[in-house]
Formats: sequence, C-alpha cells, structure tokens
Amino acid sequence: MQIKLVAGNSAGTVTAYHLSSQGDKHDEIDFEFLGNLSGDPYIMHTNVFSQGKGNREQQFYLWFSVDGTPVRVFKNSEDLGVAYPKNQAMRLYSSLWNADDWATRGGAVKIDWTKSPFVASYGNFKAQTCSASSDCSVNSWYAAEALESSEQQKLQWVRKNYMIYDYCTDSKRFPQGFPHQILSFFGFFPNKLYLYPTQVNIYIFK
Repeated sequence: MQIKLVAGNSAGTVTAYHLSSQGDKHDEIDFEFLGNLSGDPYIMHTNVFSQGKGNREQQFYLWFSVDGTPVRVFKNSEDLGVAYPKNQAMRLYSSLWNADDWATRGGAVKIDWTKSPFVASYGNFKAQTCSASSDCSVNSWYAAEALESSEQQKLQWVRKNYMIYDYCTDSKRFPQGFPHQILSFFGFFPNKLYLYPTQVNIYIFK
C-alpha cells in the first residue's frame, strides 16, 4: 500500500492505519503518523494491544526510506501471563482525524483550520494473509521466528537514530515497576511480533 501523508502544515492531525479485531478484549496493531508544522519531521506512533490492553507506545521520527525496515519487536510473553495478539482475526482500518489535544508537541500546537481540507491518500493495497483454516506456514513472514542478522542491524539502527519515545524506558510512567512484557523484552527471543511500517509494502510520501 502507498500512503501520501497530509502535506504542509498538518499539525494536530493523525493519519493512521491499524489492524484490529472486535470487542472489549480486542487485539490491535497501530501505525499512526502524527502531523507536523511545515518543515518539522513526521512522527510515527506505534502501539500494540492484546486482549484489550495497550499502552505500549513507541515513537519514531520518519526518515526518507522506510520500506522493509523493522521498527520494533513485541515478544510473546504468554508464559508470564501477558496476552499475545495471535488468535483473533483482524481487519485493516485507515483514518485521518483530529488529535490536536496530543498529536503535535504534546497538544501545544493545534490544528490550523485555515489550511483545511486536510487530505491523505491511500492506494495500491496488497496484502499477504492467512486464516484459521489455511496453512500459514507457507508465508515466510509468518514462519519466521527471528529477524535475520541484517534485519537486526536495521532494527538497532532505527532505535538508535530515530526512536524518540519508548514505554519500556519510561520509569516515571511505571513508578511501581515495569510490566512483565517490558522486563522480558531485552535480549533476543523467538516468537516475537515484528512490526514493519512496510509489512504490506507501504511507501510514505510527504
């Protein structure tokens, strides 16, 4: 899929696509692109919900080429009692919405409605999927239990150079101690959810 983000002063807007199941205990994988003042970089906001529990945000500045680059890992910690998004069928959603209470500089910059209409474009959507009745192992992206070394290097490069927020390091947010899924994150493990902004060949244009 190709996405063309809101051009110019897009402060306060969020262009999003996410996978989600239904119900109070839904699973969800979010990619949200936070609007900016002209000249400032877009921020990519990611989150993972499992059984209705989210609050696992990580944010990154966008760079010019993101195709095929892993940006985060969510480890399967079911052995610690942490739900994992693997059993619920999810649909793909996209939206463009007003989030000027938090999206740009923590809500300090509001939408300039004189710049409306705000337009984002989506096209050329292609997806590799599997269902409960099919053999998902034939899909290389599903069968992989670990990133290849080159992909691990890309992941670390992104985290070092472009990550600007990670809930796993926000000690003020967790004064009583970090959740289990954070404590088990560090190190390399199989059975992780690998998030690519381009898992379905998504290209981002400004």
